Amino acid sequence: MRRYALIGRKLSHSFSKRYFTKKFDAEGIDACYELIELEDIASLRDVVTSDSCIYGLNVTIPYKQTIMPLLDEIQEEARAVGAVNCISVESGHMVGHNTDIEGIAATLDRLGVEDVHGALVLGTGGASKAVGYVLRQRDIPYHTISRSGQRGDFTYNNLPHEVIANNHLIINTTPLGMYPDVESLPAIDFSAIGSNHTIFDLVYNPAPTLFMRRCEERGAKVIGGGLMLVTQAEASWRIWEGRSVR
Repeated sequence: MRRYALIGRKLSHSFSKRYFTKKFDAEGIDACYELIELEDIASLRDVVTSDSCIYGLNVTIPYKQTIMPLLDEIQEEARAVGAVNCISVESGHMVGHNTDIEGIAATLDRLGVEDVHGALVLGTGGASKAVGYVLRQRDIPYHTISRSGQRGDFTYNNLPHEVIANNHLIINTTPLGMYPDVESLPAIDFSAIGSNHTIFDLVYNPAPTLFMRRCEERGAKVIGGGLMLVTQAEASWRIWEGRSVR
């Protein structure tokens, strides 16, 4: 039986296992999907070489960037992003891909944000890099917001009211608000949010998040990470099956 898995930390509430298990059952696919929690990403090679039945992996927090030096090959678009969330495996040979790109693009298409002239990207991790890549493809200028002034354009502590007010697309790429920590949210000035804003929160559980609800109360249009999650999962499956991601 072919095996697929998600690797990361704290995976007990992951969507991926439920999604792929249901898919395999519904489509009569002789495969299983598991959760593999790794305290140290350096053990990845041992995981793959010890089981010849592993054909594909998804990657989540906190390994989307640190996993890259461990791979045998990285697909061009994933290298351009600087993050990997999908790995195809053949005879122990690991190739890195990024299917977050397709999920982000599908969500922005759903929102209809072609005329947005500026965006704020909350977070600077692997998902943030994929968001930045898609925004650059669409010629949407953006600022990144981080807890550390050495990583983003602004920190949450020095993010001016007018910067929030003038950038009408805000994308949360942090895990803040994800179950079970549902009362957390990015610390921005919500008084700067208005009806001109569109909010995309990559968090999918719960739906809606507290961040989305707070923005919606201010008149903003909001969407969560559900569409992105399904889109990137199906893109991963096409890669594992040897078909093009696009």
